Amino acid sequence: MIVEYPRNLLLRKILAHGFLWIFLLLILFPFVMILSISFREGNFATGSIFPENPTLEHWALALGLDYVRADGTRVTPPFPVLLWLWNSVKVGTIASLGVLAVSTIAAYSFSRMKFRGKGGLLDSLLLIQMFPSALAVVALYAIFDALGKVTPILGIDSHWSLILCYLSGVTMNIWIIKGYFDAIDPALDKATQIDGATPWQTFRHVFLPLAVPILAVVFVLAFIGTVTDYPLASVLLRKTEQMTLAVGARQYLVDHKYLWGDFAAAAILSGLPITLMFLLAQRYLVSGLSDGGVKG
Repeated sequence: MIVEYPRNLLLRKILAHGFLWIFLLLILFPFVMILSISFREGNFATGSIFPENPTLEHWALALGLDYVRADGTRVTPPFPVLLWLWNSVKVGTIASLGVLAVSTIAAYSFSRMKFRGKGGLLDSLLLIQMFPSALAVVALYAIFDALGKVTPILGIDSHWSLILCYLSGVTMNIWIIKGYFDAIDPALDKATQIDGATPWQTFRHVFLPLAVPILAVVFVLAFIGTVTDYPLASVLLRKTEQMTLAVGARQYLVDHKYLWGDFAAAAILSGLPITLMFLLAQRYLVSGLSDGGVKG
């Protein structure tokens, strides 16, 4: 029988809560600094963490509104931040849905169907995932530059070109969803076959409803990856009106002109879609992440 002494238990609780608060403060400190910069006068990266004269100028410009300073000077937004934010959400949503659809169907095939070379193909997908995507940037630019001469919709400065590139990120998601499908009792497959269901009906009416948690995880992870992507988007998107927010925000930090306050406000806006996505899918994330690690 284990005996817990109240004094030792209280000390452990104090230490655990203290460590948790310190850990949270360390994580949140960069965000607090960016938030502070977005409310400071001027465009300075250094200064007090609590602005002496808070201003909404940077936020007004980020939201596309004109701002009138105390001296009567009217400042207009230098960049279309809301358009960049919309481009990020549009590209991220379409690409994430595409990744989810392709990886789910492929994972079901690998999990429940038998065909020659299945093991080697799965190992190949895992091997391809080990190479960083930056290695393919030059090749992707050359490919879509050539395709743009045939059809502009698949050329440089096209969101569809960027979406097609993001669809290549299905390899690891296939493994994650396959692990979830492998944990589902095979008796369900046999039961649906006895009832006369086709493989597609089994996938649609049995596996998809059971896999909602892991599908939510894959969608959220894919959405975060596409919205925050900079290297690939910066190569394929050149026109200002076509840029995503991750690429467009770089325009605030050009040579000899660093608009830190405007950049900070735009950076915080870029996190809003991801935050909303987490809030919508949070009830599925914990179960999906844990169950997706099960391998059959």
